Amino acid sequence: MENFDGLGIDPSLTEKLSQRNIKEPTKIQKLVIPHILNREDVVFQSATGTGKTFAYLLPLFSNSPKEIAVIAPTLELCSQIKREAEFLGRKACLLIGSANISRQIETLKKEKPSVVVGNVARLLQLARMGKLKFSRTDALILDEGDRLASDEQLAETAELVRLVNPKRQTIACSATIKGKFRERLFAWTRDAVFLETADHEILRDRISHWAFFSENRKKLDCLCSFLNAIHAKKVIVFTNNSGQVGNIVARLQYRGIAADGLFSGVEKGSRKQALDNFRRGRLTVLVSSDLAARGLDIPDVTHVVSLNTPFDAEGYIHRAGRTARAGKKGVAVTIGNEEELRRFSLIEKKLGVVVYPKVLYRGRVEAADILN
Repeated sequence: MENFDGLGIDPSLTEKLSQRNIKEPTKIQKLVIPHILNREDVVFQSATGTGKTFAYLLPLFSNSPKEIAVIAPTLELCSQIKREAEFLGRKACLLIGSANISRQIETLKKEKPSVVVGNVARLLQLARMGKLKFSRTDALILDEGDRLASDEQLAETAELVRLVNPKRQTIACSATIKGKFRERLFAWTRDAVFLETADHEILRDRISHWAFFSENRKKLDCLCSFLNAIHAKKVIVFTNNSGQVGNIVARLQYRGIAADGLFSGVEKGSRKQALDNFRRGRLTVLVSSDLAARGLDIPDVTHVVSLNTPFDAEGYIHRAGRTARAGKKGVAVTIGNEEELRRFSLIEKKLGVVVYPKVLYRGRVEAADILN
């Protein structure tokens, strides 16, 4: 099997990877790295947990561009990318909207980082103020590109992209890049190549899909009973309604379950603390909306629970992909009412996965037919 050295990655970077016992590239890394090393524009799609961040950072750092700009939609993903860039030995600066802008400006002046990572709004704000210039940026990365090209973000992302050096190398990636989002991303590149790995391979092979029926008013009771039954150490719970995150956390804590949430309206410090506590095993449950958890890479998450059926198959892919990372297996659980489970059956057919109906019986998770 081809290793990173064989792909042309700088030996100093492969030495860094060995510290994490990463020895062989993933399928998407094998596809993407040669094109980026060749300084081509690339748009690529691969399931969550397949190493997309290293797929672009490793070849870019091997080419040693002077300035790199990475755009991502959430604080958590931006922080994650910055950590990986610094792990590989690059000086990186985090520029996100929930932090003090004066301190960010001071950091840019003093440290002169070769990599800036941030969300669209803050990067654009700094550019408009003349504090951040992209005229010499060698590479632009659009991570979670489908979100950045969404109707809500399109105008600001397009304005920011126009400010970046037209001779740059452009790379975009996500687990789902469909239809108009793919067209919009290609419009920001120069004859980009599109690459993807086998569709939903991890979703089908390494993730078990379970469904529980519950009326809306009993969903939190069902969730608590489920958590007590499985005795898991790390579970991410998703809700379609971000305004309900706090209520869910409070109910779980009342039941004695160590839980916290990612609140989009809460200050950076509180969100970072919740994520750090979960990552280090101090919390059993992290509750989040879809946007807040986009791109999160947290090791050893064994179960992902949806308290509502996602609105589409792409939403389910992103949720389920928070588990079964780094070659491990996981379970994606949906707790839905009658209407939601009908919608879930359509997602099941579209993705080609098998969903197993489950019930809670005498404190255990059992196949639904046990009661028949």
